[in-house]
Amino acid sequence: MSFKIVVDSCCDLSDDMKKWNNFSVVPLTLEIEDYIISDDENFDQDDFISRMKANGGMAKSACPAPDLFKEAYEGDFDSVYVLTITDKLSGTYNSALQGKMLYEEEHNDGKKIHVFNSLATSGLETIIAHLIKDLAEQGKDFDEIVSVVEDYIVNNTGLYFCLESFDALKKNGRLFALAASVFEKIKVKIICKRTTEGNISLAGQDLTTNRALTKIANFIAADVKDKNLDGKSVVVTHVCCKEKGEFLAKKIEEKTDYKSIEIIKASGLNSLYASDGGIIVSYEY
Repeated sequence: MSFKIVVDSCCDLSDDMKKWNNFSVVPLTLEIEDYIISDDENFDQDDFISRMKANGGMAKSACPAPDLFKEAYEGDFDSVYVLTITDKLSGTYNSALQGKMLYEEEHNDGKKIHVFNSLATSGLETIIAHLIKDLAEQGKDFDEIVSVVEDYIVNNTGLYFCLESFDALKKNGRLFALAASVFEKIKVKIICKRTTEGNISLAGQDLTTNRALTKIANFIAADVKDKNLDGKSVVVTHVCCKEKGEFLAKKIEEKTDYKSIEIIKASGLNSLYASDGGIIVSYEY
């Protein structure tokens, strides 16, 4: 059966994903005052971060309109699997659902469409998209794929991040479970994690970036202890700091049995909220 995978631009694309067939990315919109761009393949991380710095670290984002998702569902496919950023941080998930409703109102072709809430962003979307593709290519039934992936998102994935600046998150109201007092601790590196509800929670802190990244590697090692990691992967996403990504990848290699650790640049949306020097690490187990 033919299938298509649709993701939003919060999914940090690995090199192989850029070559996938029957695959679409629905972009969010990024804004720095009057400078408005689409978070697409033309996104220039260095230029965008430079503009953010010139604007005091402030930028905004807007989720895609439902029509953009509806258009992405078009085509001669039996099934469409859609993956978005957590609904706790963006309206993109709801927009994708509305796009499904619009498509089904206009078409009576029996196409099956399911929208997955990744309960995360960044490399976790990358990992989940690969799982969807693997299952679909194995010829698994639509309902089975939906069931397996929904369970996997909650029970077999994790995400941590360490940022140099929380300004964009604070100014855009994306802090939820984090206590405001945390950000008054000058010169302390804060480690956050994704909760299984798709929110952000405090995981730890340390005095320097390298110590904080090492602590993240320790957290991951504890999370995956006694797990079979054959075929499992880690995605380290960075914002203008590849060397930090390489440092963290090395620490994870030292402390776990992961054989696949990929380092990639953050998408526009993740660059906006992680800001200059931000590191996000996503993993499956």
